[in-house]
Amino acid sequence: MTEVELVATALATGAAAGLIDTPRGVVHDLHAALREAVRRRLAGGSYGVRVLDAYETDPDVWWTRLLRVLTASGTEMDEEILAAARAVLRADRRTGHITVDAVGS
Repeated sequence: MTEVELVATALATGAAAGLIDTPRGVVHDLHAALREAVRRRLAGGSYGVRVLDAYETDPDVWWTRLLRVLTASGTEMDEEILAAARAVLRADRRTGHITVDAVGS
């Protein structure tokens, strides 16, 4: 899994319907922090933010576009975003929602 795929997977994990509709918890809070960090990174281009928003509603359709946007913005070199993505996946793994073999975690 590349760093960009790691971020996209963490965004999808946190946006999963079962997690959004639950009361605030660790995964929800970590996802919110990741999403905000990515949003700040993409703030220079409204297209990137629109892709981020659309991705969370339908990850299967927007996966490729999000990977392009994240790559173009240099997300794979942003340690804050990578750490936040790893934290989302670790917390989600602990709650038993999915199992992910995250690079560098």
